[in-house]
Amino acid sequence: MSGDTVTKLVLDRAGDEPVCLFAYDLDALTEHVRRVVASLPERCRMFYAMKANSAAPVLRALAPVVAGFDAASGGEVDKVRAVAPDAVIALGGPAKSPQAISGALAQGVTRFHAESELDLARISEAARRSGRTAEVLLRVNLEGPFPTATLAMAGRPTQFGISEAGLPAAVALARELPAIRLTGFHLHSLSNNLSAQAHLDLLDLYRRKVTGWEHEFGLSCEVLNVGGGVGVNYADLDAQFDWPGFADGLAALVESFPAHWREIAFECGRYLTAFCGYYAAEVLDVKTNHGEHYAILRGGTHHFRLPSSWQHNHPFTVVEVDGWPLPHARPEHAGRPVTVTGELCTPKDVLARNVPVERVRAGDVLLFSHAGAYGWDISHHDFLSHPHPERVFVSAGGELADP
Repeated sequence: MSGDTVTKLVLDRAGDEPVCLFAYDLDALTEHVRRVVASLPERCRMFYAMKANSAAPVLRALAPVVAGFDAASGGEVDKVRAVAPDAVIALGGPAKSPQAISGALAQGVTRFHAESELDLARISEAARRSGRTAEVLLRVNLEGPFPTATLAMAGRPTQFGISEAGLPAAVALARELPAIRLTGFHLHSLSNNLSAQAHLDLLDLYRRKVTGWEHEFGLSCEVLNVGGGVGVNYADLDAQFDWPGFADGLAALVESFPAHWREIAFECGRYLTAFCGYYAAEVLDVKTNHGEHYAILRGGTHHFRLPSSWQHNHPFTVVEVDGWPLPHARPEHAGRPVTVTGELCTPKDVLARNVPVERVRAGDVLLFSHAGAYGWDISHHDFLSHPHPERVFVSAGGELADP
């Protein structure tokens, strides 16, 4: 779905009701992910981290393309099973309840990412009760240091994973507990990394860490999950993560991985889905306060929380709408920076700040690109009880309604 196509979709909806919608191009999504998967060297597998976008049409489109799904709750397991009953699922997350673990086992989930000794014990007990054996990867919070990225998940105090100092005890417990099999390690240290070389360096650090643990603990790793963390450059759309260069470097790096590591698993989310989505919201008002110029939307961070959460100006274009229904003069800003805010009663409802625009008027529509990940799924939908946006899923077969 090109920019022209989504612009037409927006203009077709301009009328009595203010435009507010997400649009997702499922054909572009599957084409992009197929290219990514095809570029992976032997032994590498791509799982989709569905927290980025768990809409049923997205999951259904990706199920035949990816190796499986990375889920972080029982609800996410349910969503996968509703559209892909036989898909491989790995269950992670720092706070897995006994009910979520038991429910996942009942739905055929056999791979779990354990984040503490208590997590291990809960997985073991649920597996024992179900008569199944759970394959467990220990998630380790490495000491670092790591390359610079938007968000560090390890190398500092966080709620994620087992500290390196606690790893000997966790390995010993995993070997003692019934109904689980220690299969390998899960290392997810960075989020939204934009440097291909830095990501290769990170994976080489993982290689050295895990081979050291094999020697220290006398174990054999079968699966190494290297997490996701491949980023999207929202500030400079022409300077994206160099995936082809990364894939070339990865092919050489994997040659140095021990042959008994049968699987190197990736669990990308943002990098797979961000490019396929758009968020469109009509400008309800323009005004100036204390010298700052505002465009105020029918929409905002309760629909599309990513820009506020990550503190960036999200890229957008102005779709001009010619019709103006009121006899009152149509307010506008022209040739000046504009701060884009939403309809919420909080000054934190900001999608972009002081962005130059040629012209924006009340009644025009702002079209935000690269909105396919961490938009609707992480937003506080019902704050102030505004109507939800329309969600449109487009493919060669036409438009699909919001599931």
